[in-house]
Amino acid sequence: MKVVIQRVSQASVSVKENLLGSIDKGILVLLGIDKGDDINKAEFIASKVANLRIFPDENDKMNLSVKDIKGKVLVVSQFTLSGDCRKGKRPSFDTAEHPSLAEPLYEKFVDLIKKEGIEVETGEFGAMMQISLINDGPVTFIIEK
Repeated sequence: MKVVIQRVSQASVSVKENLLGSIDKGILVLLGIDKGDDINKAEFIASKVANLRIFPDENDKMNLSVKDIKGKVLVVSQFTLSGDCRKGKRPSFDTAEHPSLAEPLYEKFVDLIKKEGIEVETGEFGAMMQISLINDGPVTFIIEK
């Protein structure tokens, strides 16, 4: 399981010009699910997203989490994070989990963030989506488990 998280001042996701989710200050999560990923990995990463101190305190030090600032999280499924670009000129997605197994884990991940007391917006699993964001910092991290 891989996530790219970005601290944002705003972010939104749309499908065919229909707005699905939008947040102001918070974290945009791009979530990739690999074969063999399970609830334990989802719990680890959800807790990390909710509690990682990447927002500035009064001294401009990264000491506050999205929970601390009462921010929101926008979670977008992104199977291309499982792409392997080491060989050839076209990514291989052999390690990406089948959608029938990945979607329930994606939904569980969203629920885990909500259980942390954070408001969550989402995209549409498996859809072609358009994401708009203003990366604050820029601050971007990759988390894998």
